[in-house]
Order: sequence, then structure tokens, then C-alpha cells
Amino acid sequence: MHDHNKDRLIYVGTYTHKGTSEGIYIYRLDMETGALTPVGVAGGVQNPSYLALDPQRQYLYAVNETMTFDGQPGGGVSAFAVDPQTGALTFINSQRTHGGAPCYVSVDQTGCFVYVANYMGGNAAAFPVRADGGLAPASSVVQHTGSGINPRRQEGPHAHSITLDPTNRFAFVADLGIDKVMAYRLDLDGGTLPPHTPPSVAVEAGAGPRHMAFHPNGRYAYLITEMGNTIIAFAYDAVLGTLDALQTVPALPADFTGRSTCADIHIAPSGRFLYGSNRGHDSIVIYAIDADTGLLAYVGHAPTLGKTPRNFAIDSTGTYLFAAHQDSDSIVTFRVDPETGELTPTGQVTEVSMPVCVRVL
Repeated sequence: MHDHNKDRLIYVGTYTHKGTSEGIYIYRLDMETGALTPVGVAGGVQNPSYLALDPQRQYLYAVNETMTFDGQPGGGVSAFAVDPQTGALTFINSQRTHGGAPCYVSVDQTGCFVYVANYMGGNAAAFPVRADGGLAPASSVVQHTGSGINPRRQEGPHAHSITLDPTNRFAFVADLGIDKVMAYRLDLDGGTLPPHTPPSVAVEAGAGPRHMAFHPNGRYAYLITEMGNTIIAFAYDAVLGTLDALQTVPALPADFTGRSTCADIHIAPSGRFLYGSNRGHDSIVIYAIDADTGLLAYVGHAPTLGKTPRNFAIDSTGTYLFAAHQDSDSIVTFRVDPETGELTPTGQVTEVSMPVCVRVL
């Protein structure tokens, strides 16, 4: 007998400005086969490219990755209520993000604040969450300054993600434009982001920091660089909120000479394996994590069977990995081997227009 209670809901953020996407797509995941069945779509939302769920799974937040929003310069961030039975989304409200092309959203562990990274704005913003799950106007905007060595990509700051540490005391903003991870304290009383000490961690010039993931044990953090095509392992001091680089490893095979840029990074719930996506090589690189040292050991590359794996997700049981292909309009489901970390295609391919972000409820 099939147990529907084990099934999970999946939300897919997309680009709506070209192609046929209508908004945020909702699927039911069959935990036995990895198949995704369409449940519905939340339409009328502009470029809901990146998504986050609150800790209670009652609300979903989506950035509106645009350069103007509600007639004002910059992008937007929208709040939705999640129907616990059907997964359907009901729009609550949206706010301006005070920077163009917001590309990342996260929620603090109390569910009281939502944080957005504005790519073109080169800044990050904090939004208090109202009692109904909606968003109040931004309570704080922190602006980055500077540039990098790549004149085309690093003419100014480009905040690409805002990742909160496991203690819910610090926020780290990976800035592709200035080759730094900016560090902030989470002020949950005033809704501000005071600079941390030290205020930033620098990476190799031209690397372009993009996304970060903390190890479940809270002792390590991993950064993927978009242009350097590397993964940097850091020791994390959770008391001081400081990152110390341990190791840098390649995301691409040594013999690959084509064009490729890294996008997303995630760690298996077990904490044993790390995954990073390559756009161009169209693969996911797999590393084993040594829990005692945080160091990475190469496992292999898995072709993602699509074009431009922008984001991907692993369900909370660690059974499946979903690779979202922005340029081939597909999500490919892989089964994860819990012992080796290796990925095997399930044969399940889901068609969706310009998927950017996958979130498993």
C-alpha cells in the first residue's frame, strides 16, 4: 500500500519574464519513486527565482528578481501562506528590497525576520515578519562597496546570498563582485545587521563567492565560487562567529577546458557528503566530508542530464537530489547513495519552464 503521508511537497521558483512559466510551481514527491506530480501553481508573481520556507513550514518567501518593483527601482520580496494539507500558496503581501535583482532569501530560526541579498544592488536587507506571516518594510539595508579584478562581472558589489549560521547569531553575505564574504551580527531586537568583527573574509581575487552551506555539526562552512569554480572549506567558530579557511578544492574536472560557472552548494542531511553544481560542465561535483577535520575528499562528478543546473535540493531524508535546469526547462531526480554519496538517475524528469530554485517541504 502506498503511504501518502510519507510524500513531500516541492516548490519550484522560476523566471517568468521569458518562456512560459506562470510563477511558483508546486509538486508532490513520491518518496518511493522520486516522481513529481504537479499540484498547482501560484501565479501573478514576477520572477520568483529564489524561495525560502519559515522554520514552521507555514509561510514561503520568494524574491521578485527584477530591476523595478511597484514602480520603484529595485526588486521585491513576497510572502505566501502555505496550506498544510494541499501545499497551496496564498499571497499575503510583498515589499521592496531596496536593491536590484534580489537573488536569495533566507529566514532566521525564530521565523521573525526574512533576509534578502540584492545582486545588482550589492546589498542585503532585513524584513520583520508580521503576525500573519507577511512582511513589514525593510528594517535594515547594508550596502557593500568595492570592486574586483574582473571588469565585466566585478565592476561593483554583487551580493549573491545571505546565509545564517546554525546558532542564529550571525549572517554571512557572499559577494561575487568584491571577492568577500561579509559578516554581520543578527540583531533580532532592532532588526538590524551590525557589522561583525572581522567584518569580512576575503577569497582569491576573481573567484566570485556565490553560495554557502554550514555543516550540520556547526563546526564547518563551505563556500562555492562562481568564477573560480572552487569550493572553500572553512572551520567555523560558533562562539566567535569566525571563518578560517582550511582547504580549497576544484568543482570541475582537471581536464575540462570549456566554459563553466558554479552555482549552488548543499550538504547531505547526514553531513557525510557535499554537492556543488556546475553550469556549462552541467554536472554536480561530489565530495566526502571528514567530520573530524572538515576536509573534503573527491568522490566524483555526476552529469545532471540537463542544461545549466542552477539550483538543486536534497530532501530531508537524504534520499533524493533534485537538479533544476534553467536552460533545458527540467528537474531531474537522482537517488542518493547514503554510503558513497553517489548519484543515480531515477529516470524521473519533470518539465518546468526556467526553474531556478527547488525547495522540499
